[in-house]
Amino acid sequence: MTIRTILVDDEPLAIQGLELRLQAHEDVEIIEKCSNGREAICAIKTHKPDLVFLDIQMPGFDGFSVVQGLMEVEPPLFVFVTAYSDHALRAFEAQAVDYLMKPVEESRLADTIERVRQRLSEKRGVEEVDRLREVLADVAPDAAADMPDGDAVSANRFEKLINIKDRGQIFRVDVDTIERIDAAGDYMCIYTGDNTLILRETMKDLEKRLDPRRFQRVHRSTIVNLDLVKQVKPHTNGECFLVLNSGASVKVSRSYRDVVARFVH
Repeated sequence: MTIRTILVDDEPLAIQGLELRLQAHEDVEIIEKCSNGREAICAIKTHKPDLVFLDIQMPGFDGFSVVQGLMEVEPPLFVFVTAYSDHALRAFEAQAVDYLMKPVEESRLADTIERVRQRLSEKRGVEEVDRLREVLADVAPDAAADMPDGDAVSANRFEKLINIKDRGQIFRVDVDTIERIDAAGDYMCIYTGDNTLILRETMKDLEKRLDPRRFQRVHRSTIVNLDLVKQVKPHTNGECFLVLNSGASVKVSRSYRDVVARFVH
């Protein structure tokens, strides 16, 4: 999978620095570089990229204006890049994949690209199913009617029950009841409404088994069931806390703040 990418910044050195850091990610292909918002809108409509790194502070036509100028087309994934931290809430509202501070750190960029890969993989999987339905609708209408839609196929790829061997017993845990998951090395603490269980598995492997539309990492060592969040409480330095149905409070680190966008409308 190649991630076709456009870079937008009015500072040439900023574009050069980001381009240099992106060379470490072989699946990222930079197809265009733009120095202002109007160029960006034209390039995005022409090339239809998968991803756009978008500077917020640009003279005349800022990054948010670029997003507004693309409302009539299917937008790409956006990552906002800025030297100022006071745009975080508007970035959430714009449904950005992530929000990077200048100068961009390589480790943060790597986290962002991994999140982009996951989003694109989910999106393309659903699109393939829907495209097949359209073809079948022409040549085999009965077969097309029996096919599940893309969202259903995507949801069915993930676990409904997880078997956990803990304290000599095997527990069959309905994933709907999992409120949060905390990592402790190669062990996971699984919190449900009435129980806490220990699973020997890495966070990375467990994430692959859970539907990312519901289960999202909010900290390097914590996954939360977004369906069981009842309150979002802003905190300092761009961080916040999620209050869960059980009353537990989970901190969202700055590296995962795009998760909060799901609760901001």
